[in-house]
Amino acid sequence: METLILKKQQLDQAADFIRQGELVAFPTETVYGLGANATNEVAVKKVYAAKGRPSDNPLIVTVSDVAMVAQYAQPFSADAKALMAKFWPGSLTMIFKLKPNALSKSVTGGLDTAAFRFPKNQTTLDLISKAGVPIVGPSANTSGKPSPTTAQHVYHDLNGKIAAIVDDGPTTVGVESTILDMSVATPSILRPGAVTKEAIEAVIHRPVIDELHHVGAKQTPKAPGMKYKHYAPNAQVYIVDPDDDWHAVANWIKQHPQPVGVMAFDDVIKTINWPDNVNVISLGKDAKTAAHDLFAELRDFDNHPVYKIIFTQGIDPKGIGEAYMNRLNKSAGQMHFKQL
Repeated sequence: METLILKKQQLDQAADFIRQGELVAFPTETVYGLGANATNEVAVKKVYAAKGRPSDNPLIVTVSDVAMVAQYAQPFSADAKALMAKFWPGSLTMIFKLKPNALSKSVTGGLDTAAFRFPKNQTTLDLISKAGVPIVGPSANTSGKPSPTTAQHVYHDLNGKIAAIVDDGPTTVGVESTILDMSVATPSILRPGAVTKEAIEAVIHRPVIDELHHVGAKQTPKAPGMKYKHYAPNAQVYIVDPDDDWHAVANWIKQHPQPVGVMAFDDVIKTINWPDNVNVISLGKDAKTAAHDLFAELRDFDNHPVYKIIFTQGIDPKGIGEAYMNRLNKSAGQMHFKQL
């Protein structure tokens, strides 16, 4: 089938697709998600098939209001209510214990918890309201590839596999939401994002664990991105650490005449005499612009298969820089320039 590109004025058609058990990609402020009726197990299984996603990788449930979460989750704690009041709608996903048999094991990865997201995008909130059901919302890409930040990225990966894409332009944040596990005694960040540890602690006035971003091969992850390779372009990414010398990077490229990609901040780019065989892409001036541009630029290199290596600037993992480095490390498979 040919995947339709719909505008926000065509949400009734998109909502009809959701109710019929079809897949519709939708916009958020972070990345584009792949939507299906979260209460329809057949539709949910289509999401795994379309993405090529492992079945033990749980899905985020995307909602249009807090009442929709309350239908499925156990009663909220005072901390959860405070975080909802501060960050919802927004780039914070929270994991809650579920009421018995509230959602299919296909949604939860077999766990008794589920992650819920209330995005800051009115088009998608209207879509969910029109559909009348929560929708699962993993990133709308082929599993393992950089997440999509435009409708065109989605179309590239999923054309012919899903019914439609709701095009609301480029996303504004560029990396997925923070995932906070509220089903445990001490809230734990399982995936960093734009909502930082410090911002969360300022609301609930107690420490938050921020060291649980990975699980072992035999464990079931409670959140996406904890187990399998993610965000990787076709080329091999190498991280250029803050203490690395970019002149040494340029010299390495000069000695290897095949085309090489570089992604770096403006202040680095302008200080280096780059060899002719390099394609230099700007990540802007700071961590915020780098996080916004990372996936889009990695995808752009995929459109030019001549590039087999991409050197990408690493930064201190502070604030949104933690989210950027989390995604960059996964894109690179933990490979660094100094390992060459």
